[in-house]
Amino acid sequence: MRSHLLNDATAESYRRSVTEGVERVANKLATTRGPFTGVTPAELAPVIDAVDLDRPLGDASAALDELEDVYLRDAVYFHHPRYLGHLNCPVVIPAVLGEAILSAVNSSLDTWDQSAGGTLIERKLIDWTAGRIGLGPLADGVFTSGGTQSNLQALLLAREEAGTRDLSKLRIFSSECSHFSVQKSATLLGLGADAVVSVPVDRNKRMQSVVLAAELETCRAEGLVPMAIVATAGTTDFGSIDPLPEIAALAEEYGAWMHVDAAYGCGLLASRKRRHLLDGIERADSVTVDYHKSFFQPVSSSAVLVRDGATLRHATYHADYLNPRRTVAEAIPNQVDKSLQTTRRFDALKLWMTLRVMGADGIGELFDEVCDLAREGFALLAADPRYDVVVEPQLSTLVYRYIPENVTSPAEIDRANLYARKALFASGEAVVAGTKVDGRQYLKFTLLNPETTTADIAAVLDLIAGHAEQYLGENLVHA
Repeated sequence: MRSHLLNDATAESYRRSVTEGVERVANKLATTRGPFTGVTPAELAPVIDAVDLDRPLGDASAALDELEDVYLRDAVYFHHPRYLGHLNCPVVIPAVLGEAILSAVNSSLDTWDQSAGGTLIERKLIDWTAGRIGLGPLADGVFTSGGTQSNLQALLLAREEAGTRDLSKLRIFSSECSHFSVQKSATLLGLGADAVVSVPVDRNKRMQSVVLAAELETCRAEGLVPMAIVATAGTTDFGSIDPLPEIAALAEEYGAWMHVDAAYGCGLLASRKRRHLLDGIERADSVTVDYHKSFFQPVSSSAVLVRDGATLRHATYHADYLNPRRTVAEAIPNQVDKSLQTTRRFDALKLWMTLRVMGADGIGELFDEVCDLAREGFALLAADPRYDVVVEPQLSTLVYRYIPENVTSPAEIDRANLYARKALFASGEAVVAGTKVDGRQYLKFTLLNPETTTADIAAVLDLIAGHAEQYLGENLVHA
C-alpha cells in the first residue's frame, strides 16, 4: 500500500493519476450541455449504495471510471451559463492550479512549523484585503471556511469586547434580510436567537437606519447592551447593501461593534466601477469576505478581518504541544493564535495565484460583468408582463415571480412558481433558486457567471413560464 503514498518514489505515479483526473474533468467541462442531468435522489442513491467500500478497485483509472457514474455524470456544474441558482461561482484557472498544489503539499496553516511560507502568504493576503477595505494600520484577520464561520468569529469578538458577563443583556441588530448565520451565531455564543433584533428594510431591501436608531435607543433605555450591529453588504436574496455610513455613525454613538457581512459584496473591493458602493465599510470593526463567491475562487476561501488585531486574542488558546506561550515572545507567526480552527488548509494559495496571474482588476472586471448583466436582466423582467420583479439590483441577483393571466389566487400562483422551479431543475436545462418575499413564493437568479447572456436569461424565463402554465393548465382544469 506504500505505492499509494505521495513521495519521491511515487512522483511519476502521482503525475499520471492527476493528469488522467484532470483530463476527465476537462472533457466533462467541454461536453456538458446543461448545468444538471435532472437525476433524482431515488435514482442516484442505489448506484452509490451498491459501492462496497471494503473492496477497493486497485488503481486510479478504475476509480475514475466508477466516479463517472457516482458523481461526475450527475454533478451540478456551476460553469454552465444556465446555472443561475445559488451563490456559487465558476472558478478561475489560476485558483484551480493553486488548489492542486496546496492539496498535494498539504500544508497546515495552524503553525509556522507546518507551513512556513504559507503562513506569510496568508498574512500578506489578509493585509492586502484589509488595505482594500481601508481598516487601517492595526488591522489583521485570518482565513476561514466560509461566511458562517467568519460571522461567528466576528460576533464572538463583539461579545467579548462588550464587557459584560450577563449574556442576557446583550443584543445584536441586523436587517430582516441578513444571513441566517447571525441568528445561528447568537445561539452558539450562548445568547439565543432572541438576542437578535431584526430591523425592517426599505423598498430596496436595505436596513432602515431610522428604525435602527430607534431600536438602539430602546435597547439603551431598557438597560440592555447593544453588543453589535451587523450590516450586510450584499444580502443573499437581493444583493442589497445596507447604508454603511449611517450604520457606522450609530454604532459609534451607541458603543456597538460594527460588523459588515460582505461575504457576497466583497467582489466590489476589486471593482474599478462600483467600489463606491462599499463606502463606509472602512469604519467597521470587523468584516466578512467570501472569496469563493465574487472573487471566483473554489470553495473554500473566506476570511474575517478586524480593525484592531488585538481583538483576535479572544480566539487565542495556547497548547504546549502546538503554540506554547513562549512562541509569542519569540515572534513565531502561528495563525492558530487567531483562528477558531486548528488544522486548516492553505486556501490562501488559490487567491495568491489568482492575483499573481490575473491581478485584482481582472477579478473586478469579471464581477462588474455579472453586475451589468443583472441590470440587463432587470430590464427584461420589468418589461415582461408575465413577471413581477422585486427590486432593482445593486449586485447580481434578481428576485421575481411568474404572474399568470386570469389567476387571482396568490396560493395557486405560489404553487405554480414552486412547480416551475422544480420542473426546470428536473429537466436539467437550467437551475434557478427560490425564496419567499412577504410570505409568497418567488424565484431567483443569482448571476455569477460572466459567460451567461441576456439570451440565456430570456430563454430561462420562457422555460419557467412554460412549466408554470403547464401546472396551471393541469390543475385548474381538474380543480
